[in-house]
Amino acid sequence: MDKNNLRNLSNTDNLGNSDMSLSAAPPFSRACENNKHAILEVLKIELISFKHVLEIGSGTGQHSVYFAPQLPKITWQTSDLVANHWAINAWHDAHPAANLYAPLPLDLAVDPLPISLSSNRPYDAVFTANTLHIIAWSLVEKLFESVGNALPIDGKLLIYGPFNESGHYTSEGNHRFDDMLRQQNPSSGIRHKEDVIELADQHHLVLFATHAMPASNQLLIFKKR
Repeated sequence: MDKNNLRNLSNTDNLGNSDMSLSAAPPFSRACENNKHAILEVLKIELISFKHVLEIGSGTGQHSVYFAPQLPKITWQTSDLVANHWAINAWHDAHPAANLYAPLPLDLAVDPLPISLSSNRPYDAVFTANTLHIIAWSLVEKLFESVGNALPIDGKLLIYGPFNESGHYTSEGNHRFDDMLRQQNPSSGIRHKEDVIELADQHHLVLFATHAMPASNQLLIFKKR
Protein backbone atom coordinates (compact mmCIF):
# COMPACT_ATOMS: atom_id res chain seq x y z
CA MET A 1 0.00 0.00 0.00
CA ASP A 2 1.56 3.27 -1.13
CA LYS A 3 -0.65 5.45 1.04
CA ASN A 4 1.45 8.53 0.40
CA ASN A 5 0.73 8.41 -3.32
CA LEU A 6 -2.79 9.89 -3.27
CA ARG A 7 -2.41 11.92 -6.43
CA ASN A 8 -5.33 14.29 -6.91
CA LEU A 9 -8.15 12.50 -5.22
CA SER A 10 -10.24 15.63 -5.85
CA ASN A 11 -10.64 14.67 -9.52
CA THR A 12 -10.01 11.01 -10.22
CA ASP A 13 -11.95 10.95 -13.47
CA ASN A 14 -8.80 12.23 -15.19
CA LEU A 15 -5.45 10.53 -14.85
CA GLY A 16 -3.00 12.50 -12.73
CA ASN A 17 -5.00 15.74 -12.68
CA SER A 18 -3.70 18.26 -10.18
CA ASP A 19 -4.66 21.47 -8.43
CA MET A 20 -1.01 22.37 -7.75
CA SER A 21 -0.03 25.96 -8.41
CA LEU A 22 2.61 26.73 -11.01
CA SER A 23 4.44 28.74 -8.37
CA ALA A 24 4.61 25.88 -5.88
CA ALA A 25 7.73 23.80 -5.33
CA PRO A 26 7.77 20.50 -7.25
CA PRO A 27 5.90 17.85 -5.27
CA PHE A 28 7.69 14.99 -3.57
CA SER A 29 6.10 11.54 -3.34
CA ARG A 30 7.40 9.44 -0.47
CA ALA A 31 5.78 6.40 -2.09
CA CYS A 32 7.80 6.88 -5.29
CA GLU A 33 10.96 7.22 -3.24
CA ASN A 34 10.17 4.07 -1.28
CA ASN A 35 9.20 1.80 -4.18
CA LYS A 36 11.55 2.92 -6.97
CA HIS A 37 14.36 0.49 -6.07
CA ALA A 38 12.14 -2.61 -6.05
CA ILE A 39 10.43 -1.59 -9.29
CA LEU A 40 13.74 -0.93 -11.04
CA GLU A 41 15.03 -4.42 -10.28
CA VAL A 42 12.02 -5.87 -12.12
CA LEU A 43 12.28 -3.41 -15.00
CA LYS A 44 15.88 -4.43 -15.58
CA ILE A 45 14.67 -7.99 -16.17
CA GLU A 46 11.35 -7.42 -17.93
CA LEU A 47 12.59 -4.68 -20.27
CA ILE A 48 15.99 -6.13 -21.13
CA SER A 49 15.23 -6.34 -24.87
CA PHE A 50 12.98 -3.27 -25.12
CA LYS A 51 13.87 0.13 -26.51
CA HIS A 52 10.96 2.59 -26.23
CA VAL A 53 8.85 2.86 -23.06
CA LEU A 54 5.84 5.09 -22.53
CA GLU A 55 5.03 5.92 -18.91
CA ILE A 56 1.33 6.70 -18.41
CA GLY A 57 0.50 8.97 -15.50
CA SER A 58 4.02 10.13 -14.67
CA GLY A 59 2.70 12.15 -11.69
CA THR A 60 5.54 13.96 -9.97
CA GLY A 61 8.12 12.66 -12.45
CA GLN A 62 10.22 11.03 -9.74
CA HIS A 63 10.06 7.55 -11.19
CA SER A 64 11.16 8.73 -14.62
CA VAL A 65 14.29 10.54 -13.41
CA TYR A 66 15.35 7.46 -11.44
CA PHE A 67 14.56 4.79 -14.05
CA ALA A 68 15.87 6.49 -17.20
CA PRO A 69 19.58 6.76 -16.29
CA GLN A 70 19.48 3.23 -14.84
CA LEU A 71 18.08 1.93 -18.15
CA PRO A 72 20.33 3.78 -20.63
CA LYS A 73 19.40 1.63 -23.65
CA ILE A 74 15.72 2.58 -23.30
CA THR A 75 14.08 5.86 -24.28
CA TRP A 76 11.74 6.78 -21.41
CA GLN A 77 8.78 8.91 -22.50
CA THR A 78 6.70 10.51 -19.74
CA SER A 79 3.05 11.51 -20.12
CA ASP A 80 0.24 12.93 -18.04
CA LEU A 81 -2.43 15.61 -18.06
CA VAL A 82 -1.01 19.01 -18.94
CA ALA A 83 -1.75 20.20 -15.40
CA ASN A 84 1.00 17.91 -14.10
CA HIS A 85 3.67 18.74 -16.67
CA TRP A 86 5.22 21.54 -14.65
CA ALA A 87 6.10 19.11 -11.85
CA ILE A 88 7.51 16.49 -14.22
CA ASN A 89 9.55 19.10 -16.07
CA ALA A 90 10.91 20.46 -12.79
CA TRP A 91 12.20 17.01 -11.83
CA HIS A 92 13.62 16.54 -15.34
CA ASP A 93 15.42 19.89 -15.15
CA ALA A 94 16.95 18.90 -11.81
CA HIS A 95 17.91 15.37 -12.96
CA PRO A 96 18.41 15.38 -16.75
CA ALA A 97 19.18 12.23 -18.73
CA ALA A 98 19.86 11.82 -22.43
CA ASN A 99 17.19 9.12 -22.79
CA LEU A 100 14.51 10.93 -20.75
CA TYR A 101 11.78 12.71 -22.71
CA ALA A 102 9.63 15.66 -21.61
CA PRO A 103 5.99 14.79 -20.86
CA LEU A 104 3.43 14.42 -23.59
CA PRO A 105 -0.18 15.47 -22.94
CA LEU A 106 -2.31 12.38 -22.35
CA ASP A 107 -5.91 12.33 -21.16
CA LEU A 108 -7.14 8.76 -21.21
CA ALA A 109 -10.71 9.91 -21.69
CA VAL A 110 -10.05 11.39 -25.12
CA ASP A 111 -6.49 10.81 -26.34
CA PRO A 112 -5.05 7.79 -28.17
CA LEU A 113 -1.62 6.63 -27.10
CA PRO A 114 1.11 8.61 -28.86
CA ILE A 115 3.81 7.07 -31.01
CA SER A 116 7.46 7.16 -30.02
CA LEU A 117 9.09 10.52 -30.71
CA SER A 118 12.49 8.85 -31.03
CA SER A 119 11.51 6.13 -33.50
CA ASN A 120 8.23 7.36 -35.05
CA ARG A 121 6.83 3.93 -34.23
CA PRO A 122 4.53 2.59 -31.47
CA TYR A 123 6.14 2.11 -28.08
CA ASP A 124 7.14 -1.49 -27.44
CA ALA A 125 6.33 -1.23 -23.71
CA VAL A 126 4.03 0.80 -21.46
CA PHE A 127 4.59 1.37 -17.73
CA THR A 128 2.17 2.85 -15.22
CA ALA A 129 2.38 3.04 -11.42
CA ASN A 130 -0.32 3.75 -8.83
CA THR A 131 -2.94 4.73 -11.39
CA LEU A 132 -5.55 1.97 -11.55
CA HIS A 133 -6.81 2.56 -8.01
CA ILE A 134 -6.92 6.33 -8.52
CA ILE A 135 -8.72 6.70 -11.85
CA ALA A 136 -12.32 5.65 -12.48
CA TRP A 137 -12.93 2.14 -13.79
CA SER A 138 -14.13 3.61 -17.10
CA LEU A 139 -10.65 5.07 -17.56
CA VAL A 140 -9.04 1.77 -16.59
CA GLU A 141 -11.04 0.28 -19.46
CA LYS A 142 -9.82 3.07 -21.76
CA LEU A 143 -6.23 2.44 -20.70
CA PHE A 144 -6.37 -1.23 -21.62
CA GLU A 145 -8.17 -0.51 -24.88
CA SER A 146 -5.59 2.09 -25.90
CA VAL A 147 -2.60 -0.02 -24.88
CA GLY A 148 -4.04 -3.13 -26.52
CA ASN A 149 -4.49 -1.22 -29.77
CA ALA A 150 -1.10 0.49 -29.69
CA LEU A 151 1.36 -2.18 -28.55
CA PRO A 152 3.01 -4.43 -31.13
CA ILE A 153 2.86 -8.20 -30.75
CA ASP A 154 4.98 -9.25 -27.73
CA GLY A 155 4.90 -5.68 -26.42
CA LYS A 156 4.54 -5.40 -22.64
CA LEU A 157 2.28 -3.50 -20.28
CA LEU A 158 3.72 -3.18 -16.77
CA ILE A 159 1.35 -2.10 -13.98
CA TYR A 160 2.46 -1.36 -10.42
CA GLY A 161 0.10 -0.96 -7.49
CA PRO A 162 -2.12 -2.73 -4.94
CA PHE A 163 -4.64 -5.36 -6.06
CA ASN A 164 -7.29 -7.46 -4.35
CA GLU A 165 -7.16 -11.21 -4.93
CA SER A 166 -10.02 -13.74 -4.87
CA GLY A 167 -12.34 -10.96 -3.72
CA HIS A 168 -10.24 -10.12 -0.66
CA TYR A 169 -7.75 -7.48 0.40
CA THR A 170 -4.19 -8.77 0.53
CA SER A 171 -3.49 -6.88 3.77
CA GLU A 172 -5.27 -4.90 6.44
CA GLY A 173 -3.28 -1.87 5.31
CA ASN A 174 -4.74 -2.18 1.82
CA HIS A 175 -8.23 -2.41 3.38
CA ARG A 176 -7.69 0.88 5.20
CA PHE A 177 -6.19 2.44 2.09
CA ASP A 178 -9.18 1.40 0.00
CA ASP A 179 -11.61 2.89 2.54
CA MET A 180 -9.69 6.16 2.39
CA LEU A 181 -9.69 6.19 -1.41
CA ARG A 182 -13.44 5.61 -1.63
CA GLN A 183 -14.18 8.26 0.98
CA GLN A 184 -12.23 10.75 -1.11
CA ASN A 185 -13.85 9.65 -4.37
CA PRO A 186 -16.33 6.78 -4.91
CA SER A 187 -14.84 6.18 -8.38
CA SER A 188 -11.47 5.27 -6.86
CA GLY A 189 -10.58 2.01 -5.16
CA ILE A 190 -8.23 -0.95 -5.22
CA ARG A 191 -9.12 -3.11 -8.22
CA HIS A 192 -9.69 -6.84 -8.20
CA LYS A 193 -6.81 -8.57 -9.92
CA GLU A 194 -9.16 -11.03 -11.63
CA ASP A 195 -11.17 -8.15 -13.15
CA VAL A 196 -8.00 -6.55 -14.45
CA ILE A 197 -6.80 -9.82 -15.99
CA GLU A 198 -10.19 -10.36 -17.66
CA LEU A 199 -10.20 -6.81 -19.02
CA ALA A 200 -6.66 -7.24 -20.34
CA ASP A 201 -7.62 -10.45 -22.10
CA GLN A 202 -10.36 -8.60 -23.98
CA HIS A 203 -7.65 -6.46 -25.55
CA HIS A 204 -5.19 -9.26 -26.40
CA LEU A 205 -3.05 -8.64 -23.32
CA VAL A 206 -2.18 -11.82 -21.41
CA LEU A 207 -0.80 -11.88 -17.88
CA PHE A 208 2.82 -12.92 -18.33
CA ALA A 209 4.27 -12.53 -14.82
CA THR A 210 3.42 -11.24 -11.36
CA HIS A 211 6.11 -9.78 -9.12
CA ALA A 212 5.47 -9.29 -5.41
CA MET A 213 6.46 -5.81 -4.25
CA PRO A 214 6.94 -4.24 -0.80
CA ALA A 215 3.98 -2.84 1.15
CA SER A 216 1.48 -5.35 -0.31
CA ASN A 217 1.87 -4.11 -3.87
CA GLN A 218 2.39 -6.07 -7.06
CA LEU A 219 3.94 -5.45 -10.46
CA LEU A 220 1.84 -7.14 -13.14
CA ILE A 221 3.39 -7.85 -16.54
CA PHE A 222 1.06 -8.27 -19.52
CA LYS A 223 2.20 -9.29 -23.00
CA LYS A 224 0.42 -8.48 -26.26
CA ARG A 225 -0.68 -11.58 -28.18
